[in-house]
Amino acid sequence: MDLKPTESELEILQVIWKRGQCSVRDVHEELTKNKDAGYTTTLKLMQIMHEKGLVERDTAAKTHLYKALITREQAQQGALDKIISTVFKGSTSDLVIQALGQHRASKDEIDAIKNFLDQFEGRRD
Repeated sequence: MDLKPTESELEILQVIWKRGQCSVRDVHEELTKNKDAGYTTTLKLMQIMHEKGLVERDTAAKTHLYKALITREQAQQGALDKIISTVFKGSTSDLVIQALGQHRASKDEIDAIKNFLDQFEGRRD
């Protein structure tokens, strides 16, 4: 699946991932807690997301319910692939160095990164 949600679509997906199934009204109310968003804009975005295959729509009831067809992991992978290829010109090491240099990682996060690298090295041998 090569779907790359826009920033606004990701905001909507965050709500749907958190709640499971929800209506446009549910999504709209959640979005307006943090930003100014018009109901019709939310509705239109969710219709576009349905057309793109990012969400499915259950029309059995009067209020249509939407459910994500893309997982959080798929969205993260797509976004990361795009960032690595465009911003970092394909360099994973530049991405990691930039991320660790700009954001203070906790000891637990650094330990998790070290463990991952140890496992990764073990798979390459």
